[in-house]
Amino acid sequence: MRLFLLTTLIMCAFAANSILNRLAIDSGASDPAGFAVIRVLSGALVLAALVALRGGHIPVVNRRRVVGAGSLSLYMIGFSVAYLTLDAGLGALILFGVVQITMFSIGALAGSAPTLRQISGAGIALGGLAIVLWPAGTVQVEPLGASLMTVAGIGWALYSIAGRSEPDALSGTAANFIVALPVTGIALFLLGSNWQMSPLGYGLAALSGGVTSGLGYALWYRVVPQLSPAVAAVVQLSVPVIAITAGVILLAEVPSSRLLLGAGFVLGGIALAVLRRNRG
Repeated sequence: MRLFLLTTLIMCAFAANSILNRLAIDSGASDPAGFAVIRVLSGALVLAALVALRGGHIPVVNRRRVVGAGSLSLYMIGFSVAYLTLDAGLGALILFGVVQITMFSIGALAGSAPTLRQISGAGIALGGLAIVLWPAGTVQVEPLGASLMTVAGIGWALYSIAGRSEPDALSGTAANFIVALPVTGIALFLLGSNWQMSPLGYGLAALSGGVTSGLGYALWYRVVPQLSPAVAAVVQLSVPVIAITAGVILLAEVPSSRLLLGAGFVLGGIALAVLRRNRG
């Protein structure tokens, strides 16, 4: 039960990231690149402060940072730039689809192949997500945006897998954010991103980085070793549904039948993949 509650809390934190990102960018308070940089900076500052208060050490110079910080940078860069040309719903669908495929594949290569129930559950949940997120009208997939979101999905999958062997979740996450900061900033600058941030944009990005990203990712690194790669992948399909549901609640909107149908498939698929069948 404790693992279930912690995992649910983490998924809610990930969903809050999506909401904060959408609020900042859709309102014009921030550009995607600026939001990403402030997000990583805030996460690094908050996590470093927590490690210092605990009297711990941040292993910045460590071979784990190659995968940990490198994959975090891939995710941040790909995610930020892709949404400049890609529909938000379609982008999320590509992102989480790639995460599933990558984590399932890595798990299989590492000797933890997904079961038929897990594959079936992931398929049902991903189908439900497609019902929720598929854009209305004519769908135009911008190749560069789709490619960047694919890179982001691979980056997040590798980041999640790297957490399974991180000896100290808090200090490891802090080190990843610190190393990822200059990499992300320089890459976004070279890609020609413009810095357009208002005070509200700074505030939303700082909240996302310091709380829902920094603390959320540290908690994810603590929980993910207790989950199989397949389960860790499938439960993340709940994030877009949680984000959309939170938006409905906060904006007092009436949920559509499409949302309810898709959410039912997502939750049912996750349950099929995660819950163990009792024998006897």
